[in-house]
Amino acid sequence: MSKPDGLRNQKKAETRQAISHVATRLFIERGFDNVSVAEVAREAGVARKTVFNYFLRKEDLIFDREEEVRALVRDAIAGRGAQSPVRAFEAAMRALVDTGHPIFQMSARPIQFWRTVVVSPSLTTYARELRVTLGDDLAAMLADALGRPPTDSDARLAASMLVSTLVVAYGDALRAFREGQDPVAAFVRVMEQGFKGVDAALARTPYV
Repeated sequence: MSKPDGLRNQKKAETRQAISHVATRLFIERGFDNVSVAEVAREAGVARKTVFNYFLRKEDLIFDREEEVRALVRDAIAGRGAQSPVRAFEAAMRALVDTGHPIFQMSARPIQFWRTVVVSPSLTTYARELRVTLGDDLAAMLADALGRPPTDSDARLAASMLVSTLVVAYGDALRAFREGQDPVAAFVRVMEQGFKGVDAALARTPYV
């Protein structure tokens, strides 16, 4: 990639992030359904058309890390070396928790974020759709790593269990934070319990 292209892509990424940050703040403050895309654009200092150049739909303004998650998983599985696909995924998720990656942020802000999602029917529906899509994408990545079709039942089972494990672990971590307990310890406890279940369920397959 040439230097101008690299700078241009960096500028685009910064603009996208800035728009998303403004949108998320407004949605948390006033409610998702009470803020228009035009208001987001005005607050971010861009045209309404520019917002849609970066985000296909309004819901994407608040769920803006989905492709980042996919990229992290793809890289982990592709660069797994001698590890099995599931082991590589599990190791990558542990590393994200250990390093305090924003995807698993455990503070007051994600609690406010999820409160905003829960009170909006459209965001709640979209969150469920994203969870299904992420599970399907993970199943396809796991299967592809072993040269199997994306509909492989073992891959789908592994992906479903892995995604559910992380969703439950993150929810428990945020509950622990609200109650003044150690959120990281809560996350790790549920995560490891779920991973053991995945390993046991897939023990006779090459996925683990």
